[in-house]
Amino acid sequence: MKLRTQTQTTLKTKLSSTLKSWLPILQSGMGDLEETLGEFGKENPYFNVKSNIAQDFSSQNSNQKKHQKEILRGAKGSSLEGDGIEQFCVQEESLEVVLNGQIVPPLFPTTNSQEIARKIIENLNEEGYFEGDCEQIAQTCSELLKSPVSATEVEKVRKRFAYLDPPGIAAINLIESFYFQLENLDASNEIYSLVCEILQDLENHTKHKNVKLYEKAMKVIQSFKNPPALDFFQKEAAIIPDILVIEETNNIQVQINEKYYPSIEIQTQNKQDKALKDDFVKTKIKEARDLVDALEMRKATLYKIGLMIVEYQYEFFKGGEIKPMKLKDLAEEFGHAQSTISRAISNKFLECSRGIFPLKNFFATAIDEETANTTIKDFVSDLIKNENKQKPLSDNRILELIEEKFNLKMVRRTITKYRAQLNIASSSERKKLYRISAPSH
Repeated sequence: MKLRTQTQTTLKTKLSSTLKSWLPILQSGMGDLEETLGEFGKENPYFNVKSNIAQDFSSQNSNQKKHQKEILRGAKGSSLEGDGIEQFCVQEESLEVVLNGQIVPPLFPTTNSQEIARKIIENLNEEGYFEGDCEQIAQTCSELLKSPVSATEVEKVRKRFAYLDPPGIAAINLIESFYFQLENLDASNEIYSLVCEILQDLENHTKHKNVKLYEKAMKVIQSFKNPPALDFFQKEAAIIPDILVIEETNNIQVQINEKYYPSIEIQTQNKQDKALKDDFVKTKIKEARDLVDALEMRKATLYKIGLMIVEYQYEFFKGGEIKPMKLKDLAEEFGHAQSTISRAISNKFLECSRGIFPLKNFFATAIDEETANTTIKDFVSDLIKNENKQKPLSDNRILELIEEKFNLKMVRRTITKYRAQLNIASSSERKKLYRISAPSH
């Protein structure tokens, strides 16, 4: 399927004039767009910026309050006065509060399991993935509880998070998160088994396409949240996607989220303007019209970027993995420097059936504008494959080797994150595994 089509606006010709003049409009995120336009309006009395975000949020708040009242009236034994505040507070609870509220029997029946669970929550990143060290948590809990706790016990408690909300929380990577979410579904044995089989090699899921329940299994996978803490992340960040990817029968459509775009109202010359010079009035009105063109250019540019992403990442939208695109290719397509395009996709988001994703996620992240994070991960994987099994590489040592190899600066936590994504244990855990697998003499 060829998704890339000719846009109504000829980008190549307009990029040289309007877009270069109003580049800040393209680079602004949806939340900052009105403010950027307003800056241009400070010296131009011939246009007004009308906010659609404020209007829509006002309408949503009104509908939400109405919905909350209906819930409260329908709840047995509740009253609007008594429970209204409580209901509102629940809506605003953080991920940590929501999870701690679930650390109770029967899933966590003992003081030990509850304390371990709380430490696991403390070691979740903002996306909801577990980034802690089971050995370290075991040591900390042993000191707090005055009784020995093993890393194995910590891992067993972590696995119980598969039955908490939000589904997929506390997994160490995307695939385990999907397994956790699968446990929460009321799926038939056949679907459950097929989804498990597909997840074992998700990148090559199409090899199962001739299986009877393949389409249903893929719809199950596409329904999983990624990342697991997505709903909480959205509340805090108030994300408004620029690009909408809508899946229809045997087709994928790309749309610009025009609902939240501000509109520009150009005012015509009035009687008071007669005292002004005609050249000044004409110049300001032309600037206002150029601003309208620049706003349309922003939509056209992001629409084309959306088409390119869907064309290249088609398998991702069908449940597969992201294949990092090269920012250089996008820059060449638009005839701009990579740094310009990088700023253009920054703070922009795409929404599809799998969730809301930053546009930059679809591109190989340039740590130093040249080195992709996929390259770093490959390097980490090779280092560990060839490490001294008697003395495994620590994250600090891996960090040093990366900085030497690629001449860049990183933080140790990034290495820990990459290890988790690669399903590689910590140096202390690897040392134990090496000992277990070592042949006896």
